[in-house]
Amino acid sequence: MDDFSLTCGNAPLLISLPHDGTAIPEEIAARMSPAALAVPDTDWHVHRLYAPLAEALGASVIRPRWSRYVVDLNRPPDDVSLYPGQRVTGLVPNVTFGDEPIYRSGAEPDATELAARVDRFWRPYHMALQQEINRLHAAHGRVVLWEGHSIRSLVPMLFDGRLPDLNLGTAEGRSCRPATRERLAAVLAAESRYTHAVDGRFKGGYITRHYAEPTRGIEAIQLEISQVTYLDEDSFAFDEARAAPLVATIRRLLESAIAS
Repeated sequence: MDDFSLTCGNAPLLISLPHDGTAIPEEIAARMSPAALAVPDTDWHVHRLYAPLAEALGASVIRPRWSRYVVDLNRPPDDVSLYPGQRVTGLVPNVTFGDEPIYRSGAEPDATELAARVDRFWRPYHMALQQEINRLHAAHGRVVLWEGHSIRSLVPMLFDGRLPDLNLGTAEGRSCRPATRERLAAVLAAESRYTHAVDGRFKGGYITRHYAEPTRGIEAIQLEISQVTYLDEDSFAFDEARAAPLVATIRRLLESAIAS
């Protein structure tokens, strides 16, 4: 099986879902703790939120096969922290967001294995991502890279209190044009159903920061969604009734992002 799937659209919009994967190679799974094998930190069902929107808007979509526990595609390959001074999980994490060990004692990957995982799992996704950005930019003269993420509403290891429902990240305005950021913020401000933040706890990860070149017409935006808005956070079961208004809001955001 392929390491990722890429559906090519015809609009200047590429949706990247780097934490959507759940698969773990057998040789890695054999060393993992029972809690980690359930891959609880997956961005559960984000593809179900975005698939109908991608089809309606003609967007490209790229999503991985492998879990973020194999390698985190939204971290830099040198594993430099994106949030200095704050606790984060790394390129190849050793603990879950619940602060539980991912590996059995003594079975953690060493530096050699980390480098091998970057080559085997990280680079192919990023090569395909860059190629699709290039294709869309050549066709349209511009492209919006939209990073679709989700997370539990409460993660005490990483932050205090409950997260806002919708967390927009633009690297504090550096990853997109000011007008784009203003349009997106206006969409969120008009939403009475959801709480929101713009460049709050989530300012955009490696993909948003690395690929953005607003002066060339390559804009990158991250949306981190609190999972309580569309699923049961205990079972990870998708909730169609909760998800329906959320999908409508995401569509308004996407349409605003690609507006000329």
